[in-house]
Order: sequence, then structure tokens, then C-alpha cells
Amino acid sequence: MYKELRQERIIQLLRQQGQATVEFLSLHLGVTKETIRTDLSKLQQDGVLIRHHGGASLKKHLLQNELQHDKELDISHLMRTHHRNRAVNSHQTLSANMVGKVCVFGAFNVDIVARVDRFPKNGETLIAQNTTFGPGGKGANQAIAAHAAGARVHFATKVGKDQFSQFAKNHFDACGMESFSIYETDQAATGSAVIYVNDAGENFIAICPGANLLVTDEEVAELIPYLTESKVLLVQLENNFDAIDGVMKLAKGLNVTVILNPAPYLPQVERFFVNTDIITPNETEASQISGVEITDVASAKQAARIIHDRGVQNIIITMGKQGVVLFDGQQCSHIPSYSAVVVDTTGAGDAFNGALAAALAKGKSLTQAAYYATAFASLSVEREGAANMPNNALVEARMLQQQVAVVAI
Repeated sequence: MYKELRQERIIQLLRQQGQATVEFLSLHLGVTKETIRTDLSKLQQDGVLIRHHGGASLKKHLLQNELQHDKELDISHLMRTHHRNRAVNSHQTLSANMVGKVCVFGAFNVDIVARVDRFPKNGETLIAQNTTFGPGGKGANQAIAAHAAGARVHFATKVGKDQFSQFAKNHFDACGMESFSIYETDQAATGSAVIYVNDAGENFIAICPGANLLVTDEEVAELIPYLTESKVLLVQLENNFDAIDGVMKLAKGLNVTVILNPAPYLPQVERFFVNTDIITPNETEASQISGVEITDVASAKQAARIIHDRGVQNIIITMGKQGVVLFDGQQCSHIPSYSAVVVDTTGAGDAFNGALAAALAKGKSLTQAAYYATAFASLSVEREGAANMPNNALVEARMLQQQVAVVAI
């Protein structure tokens, strides 16, 4: 096949599939993977497609052509068009790709972590034991957790056009994540966070969102191919609300289970409830949403019922050492915490959410997934660094070693 014909065929396949891996294109067109990579590089230079880890997707597919003529993103119209364009796909190929797939939309931050004996008082300067610099952001941490828990993951985020852009790409490449979309802007710097961790493993955090707040409607629409092949979408509140709202609406329309981790808490969170299947606040966030001061399992149960009455079907409240309270609209359950030697609690919530999404994507029930995520999070706090996650084998070993019973309350 001539090079020009082959590249035209690649474009046709991408239009049909939304995205494709190098391996798929190589097998379909009967050429080597290196030939496909050369073709993709040429098409990327021509501005036709976007390269991502392991494959490519069209940059100007039909959905985005329509967006060029309409500055207001019409989500329902995009979904109808998307279904129409993908109708020619092989259902066998799509269903095979959907096993265990999670799409995470969220923030990438550069974390500066200072370990201190205790937290400083107002106006006080302390000498830190050490300071580390590394990748973070709730979205990024949760994507890494879902990947570590055995799910196939696509992560979407936005960074500045600065020295941290390549740092982000290198991080996700090194983690072995299946694919990711890293958008860039010159209008803001890459997000950052300053974190203090004391000797008890407790932390407090100050975040500068930066580029995370500048995700555009067009970039939201580019996620449709990834959402289509996913079973679960996981989002937080570190991006601009219009983008979060758009991704959630798309997922809901595509019958993808939507998990909302309402962190950091903002009063406007209730605008997202209509498209949320599962909400995962910690006890502080659940108190803020419900108006109930949570001090124990009983008050957490009361808060969960109030949040349910406000429009969310499934509520999971994480309570650290007090475990997890789960309400599915019918039954309320308590999952006690696993014993752990606490080193750093910074990424515990992210670990729980990523593991929960992974377990649901692999077909576990909500209770089973919450049980698994509780064990996963207990291992994460024994590690230093928010992005330092355990693997699935360690989690299964802990679940065997410590028999924790789920109790109806």
C-alpha cells in the first residue's frame, strides 16, 4: 500500500474508532508498528491528529468541526453526533476495550512537600526535616491509584507551557498508564501545591490551580472517544466548573458511571449532583454538604441520608480511622478501617477514590468496591508521598490477613 493511501486509511479508521492504538493500526493495515509510528508522526506534523501514549486520535474529527461553528458547547448534540459516527464500529472491538477502563478528569499539580515535627503557629518559622518535589494533584493521584489497582486508565488534565509540562508527561509515561491527554496553555502556569506533613502523618495543603482552571469546551469534547470505551468516570473539584460539568454530562449521556469526589469542597458542588452516581466526601466535606457535624458513624449515616435526599443515589463517606459509611438509597453500611502504620495521609483520599473506580470498572459491586478501596487506602498511608500507591497484590494480601466485616447500620 502506498504511503499516502495508508495514511488516508489511518484517518478513516480514526474517524470510525475515535482513537486507535499503534498495535491495532499495524495489524489492520499489515505493516510494522514502526511504519505506523512514522505515519502518525507525519499526520501529527500536518495537524491532523493528536498522539497519545500508545496510539492517536483525530484532532479535527467531525465533533470538533461542529464546535468551530458554535462557541456554546451543546452536549446533547455532541452525544447524538458521536453515536451516529461510531455506529459503524465493531461492537466486539469496543466491548473488549471496555473491560476495566476508567477515565479520570482532574488536576495535575507540582507538589512541594515539607516534613516538619509539628505544624507552625501563626508567624512562626520552622526548620523542615526535609523537602521533596514531585507530581501531584487529586486527578493525577487518583489516576495513578486506579492504574495501580489494576484498571486501564485514561487521564485528562491541563498544564502550563512551562518546564513542568514535560515533567507531567514523563511522570505518566513512567507509570505505564495506558493513555493520557495533557492539554497546554500559555495563559497560566502548571498547578502547584505546598504541603506540610507532621510526624503524625497529618497534613495541610495550599493549592494554586493555575492551568487546571482553563480547560476549554473543545478539550472536553476531545474526551468523548475515551469516555465511550470507559465504564467509570472519576472527577474532583480542582478544575473549572464548566469543564467538570461538561465531562460529567457527556459521561452520563454515554451511560458511564460517574464518581464525584467533592474535594476541595466548594458550596457550588450541588450543581453536579444531577449527573453524579456516586459521591465520595470525607467527613469534613460531608459535614459541609449536609450541615450535619460528623463525629461518629451515627452522624455520618445521618449526613449520608441528607445528601441522598438532595439528589445523589450512592454516598460513600470516608472517615479515616473510623472507616467508611456507605448508603445506596436503601441500605446503610459501615466498613471498619484496616490497621495501618501511618507515615503520610496526604494521598489517602485519592488512593481510596482511584481504587474504588478501578474496582467498579472491573465489575465489583459498590460494597465490594468500597471494601477493596478501604484496604487500598490503608496501604497508601504507609507510604511517603501522595502519588506512591500500592499494587493490587498487596491489597489482596492485606484483605486476607485482616478480616474486616461490612456491617449494616
